[in-house]
Amino acid sequence: MQLMLDKFYGFLDRPLFPIARLALLVAVVPLVLTFTAPLWQISMTAPQYPKGLEMEIYAHKIEGGNGGQHIKEINTLNHYIGMHKIDRAELSDLDWIPFALGLLILLTLRCAAIGNVRALVDLAVIAGYIGAFSFGKFVYKLYVFGHNLDPEAPLKIAPFTPAIFGTKQIANFSTSSYPQLGAGYIGVFFVLVLGALGWHLVAGRREAVRAT
Repeated sequence: MQLMLDKFYGFLDRPLFPIARLALLVAVVPLVLTFTAPLWQISMTAPQYPKGLEMEIYAHKIEGGNGGQHIKEINTLNHYIGMHKIDRAELSDLDWIPFALGLLILLTLRCAAIGNVRALVDLAVIAGYIGAFSFGKFVYKLYVFGHNLDPEAPLKIAPFTPAIFGTKQIANFSTSSYPQLGAGYIGVFFVLVLGALGWHLVAGRREAVRAT
C-alpha cells in the first residue's frame, strides 16, 4: 500500500511534458476570447413577435437584440406577469465570473510555466468547480425569476422555470435557451486541460506497465 502511495505522489510531483505545457498555453487563448462572445442566448417567439426577441448573456454584460430594444420589450412583458426586471444590476451576483476567468488564465499560465502534474490536477479541479458553480447559479437565477412573481401583477400565471437548455412553451411564448460561442470557448479550454492531464495519466500507466 505504501509503495502505491509513493508511486502516486511521485507521479503528482513529475514535471509536465513539453506538449502538455504547449496545450496549456494554447488553452489560454479560448479563455481570453470568452470575453468577446456571448455565453448563452435566450430567445422568445409568439404570434405578436414572429421575428422573436433575443437576449445574450456575456461573462460581463447582457445584450438584447435590435440595439438593446429586445430587453426593453422582454421587461415590459415580464412586468405584466410580475417577473423582476432583467438587467445587469439584477444579475449582480454573477459579477464574480470575469474575475474567475481571469484567475483561470493566471493559473493556467503558471501551470504551463512552472507547474507539475499536481498543479495540473489542481487546475482541472478548480476549473471544473468554477464551471459547475457558474452553471448552477445560472439555473438558480432562472428559477428565482420564474417563481418569485409579484402577486399584484396584472396577469396571473403559475410559477415556472424558464427554459434552461432547449425550448419550452410558456403561455403563448415559445422560449429557447442555448449555449453560444463563449461557452464553446470554455469547452475548448476544458478539452485542452483534460487532454494534457490524460496525456500524463496514459504516460504514467505505460511506465508502470514497463516497470512490472
